[in-house]
Amino acid sequence: MDSFDRRILSHLQTNARLTADKLGALVGLSPAAVQKRVKKLRDGKVIQKEIAVLDPESLGQLVTVVVEVTLSRETLDVLDHFKRRMRAAPEVQQCYYTTGEVDFVLVVVVKDMSEYEAFTQEYFFTMPQIVKFKSSVVMDRVKAELSIRVDP
Repeated sequence: MDSFDRRILSHLQTNARLTADKLGALVGLSPAAVQKRVKKLRDGKVIQKEIAVLDPESLGQLVTVVVEVTLSRETLDVLDHFKRRMRAAPEVQQCYYTTGEVDFVLVVVVKDMSEYEAFTQEYFFTMPQIVKFKSSVVMDRVKAELSIRVDP
C-alpha cells in the first residue's frame, strides 16, 4: 500500500460515494487508476464495508448506552456464545472483547429506557455466565464515527 492508496482510503472514509473521477482529482491519479486501486483494496479486505451512517434520533433511537459486561468464566464456548448473541442483537451497535476488569464493552442503541430494560432481560439475565454488567447512559454524542487515521 502506497501513499496514493492511503489518500484514497482517507477520502473514502469520509465519503464512500466519491466517484473515480472525483477521487482521481483529489489524489492526483486517473479515474482508471483509482478504480483499479479501489478494487484491489476491496479484494484485499482493506475496505471491509461501505455503509450509510444513519442519525439514530431521526429513527427514534434516542438512547445510547455503553455497557461493560463481566463473565463468570472465559471458556471458548461461553465467549463464542456471547459473541454470537451480540452479533445477532440489532440493538448492539458495537461489541468489543477487552482485556482488563471487564470482558466486553458494548454500545447499545435503543428508543428508550424501557427498551433497554427489555434488552438486558433478553440478553443478560438469561445468560447465567454473566456475573455483572454496568450501564452508562450517553448524555451527548460528542463524536461517533468509525474512521481511522490513515497516515500517508
